[in-house]
Amino acid sequence: MSKNNTEQKLNCANNVATTQRIPIQVQPVQNRTHHQNNKIHIRQQKGDLQKIRTGMNTLLVALFFLLPFISYQGRQAILFDLSEQQFIFFGTTLWPQDFTILAWVFIAAAFMLFFVTVFLGRIWCGYLCPQTAWTFIYVWIETQIEGNSNKRVALDKAPWSGEKLKKRLLKHSAWGVIALLTGCGFIAYFIPARELYIDIFTFNASFWVTTWVWFFAICTYLNAGWMREQMCLHCCPYSRFQSVMFDANTKTVTYNAVRGENRGPRKRNQVTNSGGDSALKLGDCVDCNLCVEVCPTGIDIRNGLQYECIDCGACVDACNQTMDKFGYQRNLISYTSENALSGKAEPFYESYKFIGYGIAALIMLTVIVADIHTRSNIELNVLRDRQSLYRETNDNKIENSYTLKIRNKTQQTRLYRIYVSGNNGYRLAGGVNLKIKPGEQLDYPVTVVAEPESFANSHNEITFTIAEQHNYGQVSQQSSFFAPI
Repeated sequence: MSKNNTEQKLNCANNVATTQRIPIQVQPVQNRTHHQNNKIHIRQQKGDLQKIRTGMNTLLVALFFLLPFISYQGRQAILFDLSEQQFIFFGTTLWPQDFTILAWVFIAAAFMLFFVTVFLGRIWCGYLCPQTAWTFIYVWIETQIEGNSNKRVALDKAPWSGEKLKKRLLKHSAWGVIALLTGCGFIAYFIPARELYIDIFTFNASFWVTTWVWFFAICTYLNAGWMREQMCLHCCPYSRFQSVMFDANTKTVTYNAVRGENRGPRKRNQVTNSGGDSALKLGDCVDCNLCVEVCPTGIDIRNGLQYECIDCGACVDACNQTMDKFGYQRNLISYTSENALSGKAEPFYESYKFIGYGIAALIMLTVIVADIHTRSNIELNVLRDRQSLYRETNDNKIENSYTLKIRNKTQQTRLYRIYVSGNNGYRLAGGVNLKIKPGEQLDYPVTVVAEPESFANSHNEITFTIAEQHNYGQVSQQSSFFAPI
């Protein structure tokens, strides 16, 4: 083969490789319009879903602050009294040994959350999560002081001036007040609320109370004022594992790409591919970018389902508003499922996850009801006298001494009566009627007397019973009675 032929073949191979090579183009990163130095400036959005979200957030915040001020039977209705180691919930008092009930409640709440997630996705995050509620409170304050999202972006870019300093100081002062009130609101569930607020704002609170109030105030200020979506994206574990609970029937905020693409700007009243014959080769999405600007986590829902989406519905309202202006059908972005978009009519209740989480939630609720039903309002612990096993009296009787630790777990003063039972004719020496104050634990020494001839063994069983008068209930515990053989 000649040198010229070889060069010709190499040139042909290079030409073929060049024609088959895929060209690579470096595209510039498109910054979102509501970002400035990675900061999201949420555009305020109105609509039906936002009315629901605002109403539920308002109810949540109002309950958070007002519940500690509700009184029941002369005391705070809901109170975690750490000093007395008791949890007061209206007419019920839970002690440390009753906290299994709270554990069941948290487990049941988790299964109910999973149950709702299978059906409605991350709806908790968008409508009921405290992080979302307080973030929108802070955004509302920011909007009232600094203006809409465009004005806030401009203020960020503007050099420091007296006006900018004034707005920033006013905004952060308002944030600080809300944060301090939130810290007080949280600690009010552990310390009587009416005393707490007065002590904090008159600087008379103790060191530890002040420390905890300011700790939660600082956390609120940082979470709602500065971190915001970062809590949802990087700190909240729910955002990471909630996708495990999704299936093809889960309704979540979704963009209908078949109807919306190809997206692009156009004039109003122009018919698109989905609306009829037109020269426009465009879908219904006008690429207004409002769905991105109103998103609290700064995502573009048109890129598909993303774990950052909190299902708040702001993009749904924004898109419906645009569709109305252009005369297009609503719900280009809507709460829908994968099966619904593909035209499959599979009921959500046929999902194994939906049924499984529902059954688990019902089981836990049943356990809670059974635990509450079997719970006793009296606590009894019998301790034997460790100094001696038994004593012989002058009249030839056998005595054993005990200490009864009796706790009144109710919020009312109760009258009790002590009973002993067994096979050896036991009787109590001394008083058998007791009066115990609410929540009080009484250490009551008792002596049990029996005839020596009634014993066949040195070690015998005895049962102590504490019964409330007026049939409020009773509790029993066994112990040992020793006698000589």
